[in-house]
Amino acid sequence: MSRLAVTILLAALCLASAAGAQSLQGRAVVHDGDTLRIGGERVRLYGIDAPELAQTCSRSDGRDWPCGRWSREKLAVLASGEIRCEGIERDRYKRLVARCRGPGGDIGAAMVEAGAAFAYRRYALDYVDAEKRAAIAGLGIWQGEAEAPAAFRAAGQPAPQPAPAETCAIKGNISDNGRLYHLPGMRSYAKTRIDTGRGERWFCSEAEARSAGWRRAGGS
Repeated sequence: MSRLAVTILLAALCLASAAGAQSLQGRAVVHDGDTLRIGGERVRLYGIDAPELAQTCSRSDGRDWPCGRWSREKLAVLASGEIRCEGIERDRYKRLVARCRGPGGDIGAAMVEAGAAFAYRRYALDYVDAEKRAAIAGLGIWQGEAEAPAAFRAAGQPAPQPAPAETCAIKGNISDNGRLYHLPGMRSYAKTRIDTGRGERWFCSEAEARSAGWRRAGGS
């Protein structure tokens, strides 16, 4: 191998190492059961795959239940307060794939152990044993039938969309209370999901939200 080739290879390895070594610490905004944001960085939890927000699972009696939304709520609890994430790599969406820890320890492990996510065997085997324990106990997604999130996505089901830009992080939500917008830091911001298929949207400023007919949600 030539000296130039060696130099290029070493540079590539250094860049990869730098991306993987990135550490983040702070309060998280949870998007779904395996994705969150800390500051301006989107983070995909390493080694797990949670049900998509629009996904439902079946209980042992055959009744459907919203396992995707439940998974997000579970992650919101586990990732509340200050958390720390250690980057491993970047995925094709440029999200930082990372192990994250909260007050209770490894958040990914806790999600799988609660039956709120699958062990993502395609990329890692770290949480396979935890998944087996959850399945044996019939917890969460294992209390009945659950489709693998990858299969659900492949079927073309709608997936939640992230904010189009860091400066456009105001959530325009439609609920029984009408069209409300939520600012980062507000009480209901983390648990509010935006479904553009229902007419919900992101705004870049309060003025933009108000001019579109949305009003500010109560509480902060």
